[in-house]
Amino acid sequence: MNYLTRRLLTFPLVMLGVSILVFFAIRMIPGDAITAMLGTEAGLLTPAQRAALSEYFGIDQPILIQYWKWLLGVFQGDLGISVTHGKPVLSIILERFPLTLQLAIMAMVVALAVGLPAGVFAATRKERPSDLGVRIFAMIGQSTPNFVVGLLLIYALSAGFGILPTMGEFTPFSVDPLRNLSQMILPAVTLGFAFAASVTRISRSAMLDVLSDDYVRTARSKGVPKRRVIWRHALPNALIPVVTLSGVEFGYLLGGAVLVEQIYALPGLGRLVLEAILQRDYALVQGCVLFIAFNFLVVNLLVDLLYVALDPRIRLGEGG
Repeated sequence: MNYLTRRLLTFPLVMLGVSILVFFAIRMIPGDAITAMLGTEAGLLTPAQRAALSEYFGIDQPILIQYWKWLLGVFQGDLGISVTHGKPVLSIILERFPLTLQLAIMAMVVALAVGLPAGVFAATRKERPSDLGVRIFAMIGQSTPNFVVGLLLIYALSAGFGILPTMGEFTPFSVDPLRNLSQMILPAVTLGFAFAASVTRISRSAMLDVLSDDYVRTARSKGVPKRRVIWRHALPNALIPVVTLSGVEFGYLLGGAVLVEQIYALPGLGRLVLEAILQRDYALVQGCVLFIAFNFLVVNLLVDLLYVALDPRIRLGEGG
């Protein structure tokens, strides 16, 4: 049995574990869907009315029966009906996910475009003032919370100079690509700032290790140009830690950047999950978490397969 088959066989087990955790965890939060939906008016319900609503939402049955019925629906592709939106959970997720996917991709592009060259630059100038400057930038980036960066960008570029649209506006890419990009660039930079700092530190450390290897010194002794040694020989072998970090971070981004989506009022997956939790929308929370977990598993599998493409010495066979 090869590596890919083994990983695919673990998918159902992981998803089952996630489903159990999220199903029972959301029900440990005080309150229920009826109280969250009606607010103070829930206290005016008669016992018969509350019992009828509980039966309608399926929360009158024992919790194990509720879980079993929901799990059977998941196997059939039915994640349930959202009590707050009145629509199938899967359709709601698919409506919100494209924005989160675009935001994750743009943040990844920003992080790699800034962090990778900065890390290589710092590694090739070890212990010089320029290296120190890059390291200070990376420390600041990792130490600054996303919401602080977001608020500063909104104040400077939107409220202050009016260069980019302010928060609360969103136009789908299919409707107006240019306006969509202008609205998404600030959230992408906000998310990518800390990620770029992490990429800078990881790529610098990995490059320092590779530049001290024998094959790099041999290439330099043979007169290979320095630029070619760095970008063609050293960098591909230093990308494994960067790919690992990028895969994990991208998986988290696909789960929705809750703070950033909340600050910029973006109707993404992270904001959807937050609202569903506050409203005790059990089916929506459960469906979103399962969807996020599946994305995370797929991303990590692709990262493992990418290792082989970057370094042929790695084999993911039976002994991998």
